[in-house]
Amino acid sequence: MASKAAAAAVDFARVYSSLGLSKETIASLQAFRKRHADAQRIHAQYASQPTTLDLEHYRSVLKNKAVVDEAEKILREFKPVTYDVSTQIKAIETFEAKAVVKAKETTEKIDMELKDLQATLANIEDARPFEDLTVEEVGEAHPRIVQTVETMMKKGKWTVPGYKEKFGDLSLM
Repeated sequence: MASKAAAAAVDFARVYSSLGLSKETIASLQAFRKRHADAQRIHAQYASQPTTLDLEHYRSVLKNKAVVDEAEKILREFKPVTYDVSTQIKAIETFEAKAVVKAKETTEKIDMELKDLQATLANIEDARPFEDLTVEEVGEAHPRIVQTVETMMKKGKWTVPGYKEKFGDLSLM
């Protein structure tokens, strides 16, 4: 009963506004609350009904008393079947344990990737702007560029292939 009192004491309009929920979310929550209230009402209605079977009533109504006697016998002898669910529970527990281990591994992997990304971000933030770099510093960072330029100079190529197509011809002559 305390939960019903607590649910009645909650000001849902204030909760919706304080959480900043969208109209669709509020509508679905209100629909859920309505379905819940309907389910509680139906449950209370059925819980208040008697659950005993009045076989004497059926004996007085039916002409064939043997049917009622047989039904009474079956009801007295009825024993619900019990199932051994321990194997399913063990399987669920092992699955859960494996899932937890996988989740921990994933968490560790994500943490490592996050550290790498943070280090990369720190390097990017601490790096000098491109405009401040010198040709020597670029050559030291990427020796292939220096080799390519030296090869082009030895062959007498003074233009970069595709430069004019991409940036146009800026010569004044």
